[in-house]
Amino acid sequence: MRKILIPTDFSENSMNAVRYATELFKYEHSEIFLMHVFDAETPINTAKFEGKQMKVSEMVEIELEEKRKQIQSFSPNPKHKIHIVPAPGLLVDEVNDWVDKEDIDVVVMGTKGKTADKKITFGSNTLQVIKLVKCPVLAIPSVYEDVHPKKLLFPTDFQLPYKRRELKLVSSIAKRFVSKVEFLYVSKFPTLSLRQQENKDFLEASFAENKVNFRQEMGADITSTINSVIAENSVDFLVMINTRHSYLENILHQSTIEKIGLKIDIPFLVLQNLPR
Repeated sequence: MRKILIPTDFSENSMNAVRYATELFKYEHSEIFLMHVFDAETPINTAKFEGKQMKVSEMVEIELEEKRKQIQSFSPNPKHKIHIVPAPGLLVDEVNDWVDKEDIDVVVMGTKGKTADKKITFGSNTLQVIKLVKCPVLAIPSVYEDVHPKKLLFPTDFQLPYKRRELKLVSSIAKRFVSKVEFLYVSKFPTLSLRQQENKDFLEASFAENKVNFRQEMGADITSTINSVIAENSVDFLVMINTRHSYLENILHQSTIEKIGLKIDIPFLVLQNLPR
């Protein structure tokens, strides 16, 4: 049983992420938790509830129930069970609590929410979840509709031990869509250390049932190499690991990813090599 948590701010961007998730996992028995995190002290001023004396939690529950019906209308999948989760509190805290409570496999979000600023790749809420939630996070661009990934790019320096459960998530997605997984190693050195070779061997074993390729690019500019490989090879799904001292952690501790130039306009799965 796949367990999927989808935070929503009721925007079209977040609903696009829901559509992507229901299609990506349409062949799997799944529990989908549709969550809206809110400040219980802040009133919701909409025409729908004008003149009604209702608690914010009740209004949120009504909105979530409407979204559930909407999902069931465009994805009437008997393999999917949809739960609604009104959650008063802070986004990262509530998401982490539900990740632990339900043993969530993946959190799915739009790259941006209601603001949808075209100048940025990720909204502040999505960045915070990617940085701090102890669970794989799949971020979906607002206009991305193709849910049949053919080429997955997985940049790695082979320095990190990998979590078998998270690799299995990637492997199962690739296997379902007969996707090719390309592991990209960017380095100034042509050979691997013993630890790197052991980690590479573990990857090979974990993706034994997939079509894979291990590619090395000589150089030191990881960002430009990733951008070039994505553009030149029609990559349609990016996978990276967020852990201490990793390349991705260095990016995320900037105020925005744009500051170092990583261009992401395809679905982006962040594996969280963090304790749960």
